[in-house]
This record gives sequence, C-alpha cells and structure tokens, in this order.
Amino acid sequence: MARALSFSTRTRIANVTLPRTSRSVVFMLLVTAFLSVCVGRLVQLQFIQGEYNRQRAEQNRIHLVPIASDRGNLLDRNGKLLAANRMSRSVYVWPREQSPEKWRVMAAELGSLLNIPASDIVKKLEQAGYKSPMPVRISRDITSNTFVKLAERFGEFRGLEVRAESNRYYPNGDLGAHVMGYIGEASAEDLKAHPEYPMGMIVGQMGLERKINTKLAGVWGNRLVEVDAAGSELRELGEKPAKPGESVRLTLDAELQKTAEKMLGKRRGAVVVLDVKTGAVLAMASGPTFDPNLFTRKITSADWKRLQGEEKPFLNRALQGYPPGSTFKIVTSIAGMESGKFAPDSTLLSSSSINIGGISFHEHGGGYGVIGFTDALAYSSNTFYYQMGMAAGPEEIAKWGRRVGIAGTTDLNLLGLGEGNHGTLPTPAEKEKLYGEPWYVGDTVTMAIGQGLVLTTPLEMAVMIGAIANGGKRVKPHFLSAQTNTPATKPEPTGMKPGTVEAIRKGLIAVVQKGTGQQLNDGSIPLTGGKTGTAEVPGQEDNSNYVAYGPANDPQIAIAVVVENGGYGAVSAAPIAHEIFKTYFKQKR
Repeated sequence: MARALSFSTRTRIANVTLPRTSRSVVFMLLVTAFLSVCVGRLVQLQFIQGEYNRQRAEQNRIHLVPIASDRGNLLDRNGKLLAANRMSRSVYVWPREQSPEKWRVMAAELGSLLNIPASDIVKKLEQAGYKSPMPVRISRDITSNTFVKLAERFGEFRGLEVRAESNRYYPNGDLGAHVMGYIGEASAEDLKAHPEYPMGMIVGQMGLERKINTKLAGVWGNRLVEVDAAGSELRELGEKPAKPGESVRLTLDAELQKTAEKMLGKRRGAVVVLDVKTGAVLAMASGPTFDPNLFTRKITSADWKRLQGEEKPFLNRALQGYPPGSTFKIVTSIAGMESGKFAPDSTLLSSSSINIGGISFHEHGGGYGVIGFTDALAYSSNTFYYQMGMAAGPEEIAKWGRRVGIAGTTDLNLLGLGEGNHGTLPTPAEKEKLYGEPWYVGDTVTMAIGQGLVLTTPLEMAVMIGAIANGGKRVKPHFLSAQTNTPATKPEPTGMKPGTVEAIRKGLIAVVQKGTGQQLNDGSIPLTGGKTGTAEVPGQEDNSNYVAYGPANDPQIAIAVVVENGGYGAVSAAPIAHEIFKTYFKQKR
C-alpha cells in the first residue's frame, strides 16, 4: 500500500511539474526571439544603415547658421544718410527639426503670434524644402511685444530661432522714395536668376535700391556651430564673416529734396532740380509719395491696397509726360531762330487773336503790339508764337525739342531708376503713322505753345531749361556721384548759336523782372530766369508749370515744376521753385 501511494504521489508531482517546464521553454523561446530582433535591428542600424544614421546624428548636432550681410548705405551729395541699417530681430525656423505635419500645426500658432498668415510660413518651408539644412526666415523686424510673447512660449516651438540682424531703415521716412525705391526678400525669380542668393536674401525691388543692388547687397557669411538636443548652441566650429555692401553717394541734396517735397505737399505733381553744368540730379520729388520703411517688414494688406489706389503713390510723375504749355515756347523760340527765318532781334505783331483757316486762335490778353523775343517770353504771348510756329514748321520744332532733351534724347537708362517714359513730339509723318490722321495747321499752332500732341516730362523740362542756362549743352541726368564729370555724363552740344541762347536768356530774365513771374522777384534771392506755363487738361482744371534757372548772371541749377490741376503757372508751380532757390542760395552763403 505504501508503494502504491508512493507511485501515485510521484505521478501527481510529475503531472504538476510538466506544465511548468513547458511554460519555461516558451518563455525562453520568446526571450530568444526578442533578443534576435534587437540584435538584428542593431546589426541594421550599425552595419547596414550605420553611415546614414551617423550623418543624421551629425546633422542634428551641427548647424550651418547664415550671417546676413549689412546692406550698404545711401548718402546724399554731402554725406547725409538717406538709407541705412539698424539692429532688429527676425524669426527663423529650421525645416528638418519637425515633420511637415507638425510644421503645419505649429505654423497656425506662430502665424497668430507674428500676425502673418500660416500659409505664408508653410509656403516658405515648402519652397526651402523640409529637409533643408538651412534656416528659413519667416518674419523680419518683429516688435518688442512680439519678441516677449515668443520668449514666453519658446519651449513649445521646436526648430524656432529668434536672431538679431541688421534691417534696412530710411531715417527720413518718405524723403526721395521714388529715387531710392524699397527692398524686400528675393522672389523665386530672383533666386533662380541668382543661385548664389541664400533664402531670405534682401534685394532692391524698385529705384536705385534695385538698380545698384549688386553694390549695396554685400555677401552673406555663415557660422558652423554645435548644438545640443534642444537646439542650444554649445560651441562654434568655424566662421566665414559676412561682407557688407558698399555705401553709395548720390547726387541728391537732402535739403533741396526736403524743400521740394514740402512745397509740393499732398498735391499731385513733380519737381526736378539739376546741376546745369554736370547733369547731376539734385532733387526729384513726386507726389503723392510713399514710405519705403513699410517694406522693411511684412507689409499689411491695408497698406498694400492703399499703395495700389487711385492716387498711385508708386508712380514717379517726374518721368511721366505732361502738356508743357507755355514753357515750351522756349523750344519754339529756338526753332524760330535756328531755322534762319528769325533773328534774335526779330519782331512780330501780336494781337487779341489770329484767324487761321477760319478758326480764331486767341491771345490770353488783348495783344501786346509789335514785340520781340524778350517781351514775347516775358508776357507769354500766344499770337507771337502761333506765327513763329507756322513759319518754322513742326519738323523744325520737333528737331530742336529733341536736341534739348525732349522725346527720347534724355537717357533714362543712365538715370538708373528702371522705369519712366519720354515725352512726345510727333511730326506730320509720325502723326500719320501713329494715329492714321493727316496733319492740320491747327496742330502746328497748338504745338508752338506746348499743347495738342506735345508732351514733356518734368525731367525733360529741366534738361531743356538747363540747355539755355549753360550756353547750349544738353546735360545727361544721373543720380550716382561717381558718374559726375565722366565721359558717360559729359554734356552734349545742341548746336544752338550763342545769339539764340542769349536772346532766350534775356526773355526768361524778363519773365521774372516784369512779366508773368515778377511776383517772384521779391529781393529774397539773387535774380533768376524762368518761364511760366498753364497747360489745358480737358475736363479738368489746368496744370501749373514752371521752369527756371539761377542765378541769372552765373547759372548753377535748373528747376522744373508741374502741379496737376494747379491752375496758372505763376500761382502753384512758380512758388515751389522760388522756395527751392531760397534753400539753394542759403546753403551757398
């Protein structure tokens, strides 16, 4: 019995022990399988993908940080700052720090903090590529408040960096905006045309900022740094310093520019001031204008809408065509004398009107009797110039208009603004070609007094009066001081005889002494010469025009002014020129 119990007991024990052994075997097999997977993964990571992973680890540890170059300053002729740089904060993101999906989520939060559309952030990331090793600037010149808000939540934004860098700054606001232009980040087209540009490169978008961008831009540098897992810099491994852009001195005179813009005010129109000996542009104002500082940061939709409005503040009116009115009588005077049909001392009978082909062309007064060039210019006699225009002919008038700088002979490429138009001086043949219409005698009559088909830009008007002031040479307007007194800007002789120049000078001085501009001869400045012009604009009030040079005995500068819908030339345009002369002569004391 005892044996039986012993056998039975052993059987039960065996029955209990067997399942426990099976579980152990299964457990060991599972552990072995798990270890095999781990070993296999380690083999894959170390040997199969080892080089790739080493590169990724190195990339996450090493950052190539771009260093933006300082843009060169723009200076006026006396060294005063017109465009400079100041320190600001910009926001960058490192594309490969997060997945595209996470970036899209973060873009929404960043967009609300930076006040920019999330789509703009995503677009910049996509343009750079999510695997790009270089940071992408998403916002420039952030405010102090925005910086504080970002700092408070910095830990939430992996791959975000706020960096101090220089930013363009126009210390005088809108002064000379149409000349200097504005800046912005390089577009996709810019980057394609210039592969050397890094993402976020600041380039000129308009005016001289664009024209001489190569000089101003400089060359970006970079720093190679080691960072920890949080992106904090541990040490610098190397640096290639940025190369700043060149500072460029312009021909503009900041004080003359201020006076021109102040006097023009909020009216539509333009002012140009030239050095009559060199062609250097001392001032070029256009109104309405804009503040280029708007473009040193992300421009708002409201500001952009305003800039595209009816007032067209981007339009440089100094390079747009206007009817010159009676200021064009200077050209008709040249044509009359240079045609050989009139001498400097010739006279004509002026009257209240002249009937030509059954049409009466009126004087603006009652007639001045028998007068010569001096009084014809002084009192701006229409009937004198109707007769002279018909005698000289439209071809002769157009020829001399072009010789003194109108309708294409003033080189806008040399000016360097990359925009603008020339005036128009169509001849009978050109009218037929352009409009399919014959030339009528009335076209010649209106051409002689600067109406009809004649258009001149304020810049061309300044070149025209400058040719009288300097003794008969057509200057070549330019903005870069380095161009002054070089072969490229050497004034060209027009071929006017000295007697022609002298006769017209006497007439322009008489305008100020006793004629339509005599209210300007108040003793506050040396004597000058000038010509008023009142140009008809169909359906609107007349434009006010004035051209002048001074001083009369030793001409230094030429001025042209157009005020749209300003009425008589002596009322709106001439006082602007008078104040510019005051500023100029004050500086000469």
